Amino acid sequence: MTVPRPHIASMAPYSLARLAPPDGVPLISLSQNESLRPPSPKAVEAAAAVLGNGMLYPDPDWSELREVLGQQHGVNPNGILCGNGSLDLIGCIARVFSGPGRSVLAPAHAYPFFRSAAQMSGARFDIAPERGTTVSIDTLLNGVAPDTGVVFLANPGNPTGTRIPQAELRRLRDNLRHDILLVVDEAYGEFADPLNETNFDMVQEGNTVVLRTFSKAYGMAGFRVGWGLFPERIAAELRKVMNPNNISAAAQAAAVAAVLDHDYMRETCRITAALRDDAATALTKAGFSLTDSFTNFLLIDMGDPESAQQADEAMRDKGIFLRPQGGAGLPHMLRMTVGAKHDNETAISSLIKWKTETR
Repeated sequence: MTVPRPHIASMAPYSLARLAPPDGVPLISLSQNESLRPPSPKAVEAAAAVLGNGMLYPDPDWSELREVLGQQHGVNPNGILCGNGSLDLIGCIARVFSGPGRSVLAPAHAYPFFRSAAQMSGARFDIAPERGTTVSIDTLLNGVAPDTGVVFLANPGNPTGTRIPQAELRRLRDNLRHDILLVVDEAYGEFADPLNETNFDMVQEGNTVVLRTFSKAYGMAGFRVGWGLFPERIAAELRKVMNPNNISAAAQAAAVAAVLDHDYMRETCRITAALRDDAATALTKAGFSLTDSFTNFLLIDMGDPESAQQADEAMRDKGIFLRPQGGAGLPHMLRMTVGAKHDNETAISSLIKWKTETR
């Protein structure tokens, strides 16, 4: 029988959210960091308008999408690559710039797919300790090995929600070897953009990539569109391993319309931030410890792994799904996506009830 390569056989499948409430119990999913609002109506209309041409292949160069993204963010569209979600781009980066003989470095509580991407490429995955739930630039620099090829980090972080100041990111880049590629995944960047600290100009140095996605603030997780700004040399190598028809015509049309409807996306961010802050206040008042979040989710400290597991099971029995964080090295924590006001309130009241009953 045909067998897989050893490094693939040794991998565990990527852990997805389990969403199976008890029979007859309605589902409240606050586990996948999906947007609390649907996509812009203009994006939905744009996608529907191109369905009649479904016999044609999509634009392999994402020409219109790159153009509007370049205009929106003040960057050269020639440096933009688009993927089937940002996970697609992360996987391609790992295949091209890591692998046997080149390791990957990431913070200890980084987005778990960074590890999966490194493992798929056959690379060793190294982690650097964090200070609580915040990335430490000093420990990242201390974690660099002679064979480090890529440093992955998310900013704001997932699952932590915390953020690295721009000056610290630049200090990291300035102190990394020039042969190390720094990849900054800004999947939640739109939620932090009002701070006016975008990092696209770091790409000009030639050894940094900044990634973004339409899955979060744009409410388009089901369309699967991600993008990134790349140095020209890096982009040329990445195109060699990318699927040339990776984003459907409908998804490209929707993404273009979503970018042009900038006000709708910004309103989503404002609504999300207000509901997030209300939820954080209620949880804190009830005695829960949380990290500061610059995203559309909250990370809740349950005290210890046993309590986190018990709370998670109690919530699931009621059809309320949060996300355990053992896979990110935080087994004592649960992550709660910010959803609709009623769903948030239901989840919080259930957590408070569990906390009261287990004292």
